[in-house]
Amino acid sequence: MGIILILVVIFLGGDPTPLLQQMQNNPPQQQAGPAVGIPANDSQAKFVSVVLADTEDVWTEQFRKLQKAYREPKLVLFRDQVRSACGFQGAATGPFYCPPDEKVYIDLSFFDEMKRKLGAPGDFAQAYVVAHEIGHHVQKLLGISDQVHDLQRRVSKEQANELSVRQELQADFYAGVWAHHAEQNWRILEPGDVEEALRAATAIGDDRLQMQSRGFVVPESFTHGTSQQRARWFLKGLKTGDMSQGNTFDIPYRDL
Repeated sequence: MGIILILVVIFLGGDPTPLLQQMQNNPPQQQAGPAVGIPANDSQAKFVSVVLADTEDVWTEQFRKLQKAYREPKLVLFRDQVRSACGFQGAATGPFYCPPDEKVYIDLSFFDEMKRKLGAPGDFAQAYVVAHEIGHHVQKLLGISDQVHDLQRRVSKEQANELSVRQELQADFYAGVWAHHAEQNWRILEPGDVEEALRAATAIGDDRLQMQSRGFVVPESFTHGTSQQRARWFLKGLKTGDMSQGNTFDIPYRDL
């Protein structure tokens, strides 16, 4: 019931933080830790690990070009619920990146939801999700996440949401940058892969999710960007492979 309530709050443009904090303070009796219930030979777990390894190689090289060192994040696989340095997270959260512990938390059950409910199946759709969360790690290492968080505390709710959209779209762009270089290095793309990623980006756009949940959209409540924006920024990263072209914070908001 708590998870359903959180989903309703998110879809209505509200802040689920109080509910998540309440769940953290009063978690279910049986809590799933990292990788609980995931067999060692789980095909999804193996696939995510391969994608992670590819991102490490790509971003190590990209950071070297910036004369910086890439610090590899840690991966936590789980199903349904997990504890992190960002608190207790349930199924409503889905995959996420936690800046304080620099860990990428991948809820494998979310991939089932993508296929059954969001109409976004396929391995590369899952790779896009992983690469997007790694994009947030890149932002953390570059100091972008801290700057955004600091600004959000000093502006209005609507302005804070706009900053969140910019940050999420940049993570989509970085996911595309990874795909660009992974393709150059290892020829990972198969026919239909790009379409799978674009379907996934489109499926989790704020406008599409709000329209599905209540029949209308509230743009000022967006926190991740529209379906069109998410697909466009991923595709831009994929085509260019150039980190310098992904500064979503320098573009007028209406032009994102």
